[in-house]
Amino acid sequence: MAGAENIKPYDPKSDKKEQVADMFNNISKRYDLLNHLLSLNIDKGWRTKVVKMVAADEPSLVLDVATGTADLAIALAKGTGASITGADISEGMLEVGRGKVQKKGLDKKIVLELGDSENLPYADHTFDAITVAFGVRNFQNLQNGLRDMKRVLKPGGQLVVLEFSTPKHFPFKQLYWFYFKAVLPTIGKLISKDPRAYTYLPESVAAFPYGAAFEKELVDAGLNPVKTQPVTFGIATIYQARK
Repeated sequence: MAGAENIKPYDPKSDKKEQVADMFNNISKRYDLLNHLLSLNIDKGWRTKVVKMVAADEPSLVLDVATGTADLAIALAKGTGASITGADISEGMLEVGRGKVQKKGLDKKIVLELGDSENLPYADHTFDAITVAFGVRNFQNLQNGLRDMKRVLKPGGQLVVLEFSTPKHFPFKQLYWFYFKAVLPTIGKLISKDPRAYTYLPESVAAFPYGAAFEKELVDAGLNPVKTQPVTFGIATIYQARK
């Protein structure tokens, strides 16, 4: 693939934030195709569960952090009466997201903005709810990101995080890691012009503190975990916490 041979592999010792932004800028045009192909569209059902949790509070303002190409932001706009702000460090992903928002006629309900998850450009106590789908494992400093989301969340507001986790039981655990380490990077390299993104994915999932370990991270950030829900045999987990 043209240009791919000149891209350096992901380096965990280098600046993570800069590398993540660069990777997602490079794959932004093909991200949705790859995402839905590689997830077999299961991720849509997971997002629906997130939207239902958020909608139960009848929020007015919702922030979707690491919004990417705005899949969750769009689902939130359709499933709640709230105005949605999406923030991401990748302008390439946001550009694709804005096109989708405009095409669906949701320009008045969704605003997508460039924003660092660890230094959000919003005032304290602004949002009724905050969501993050497959983004927290990309934070350079997890605690900084969680604490800043808590800062812009209103008292009593909820944070809902959807993130990959690791199945614990045979044979799903073995199948999961085979898919993540062999199948996914191979397909990703064939379709994407930046193969780093799909070798980085299993590495980032393996390093992420899921389950009880992530609940502890939420508590350390001053948030109160209220529900932890593994989905699809533990492939992913939805965490709900309140300020």
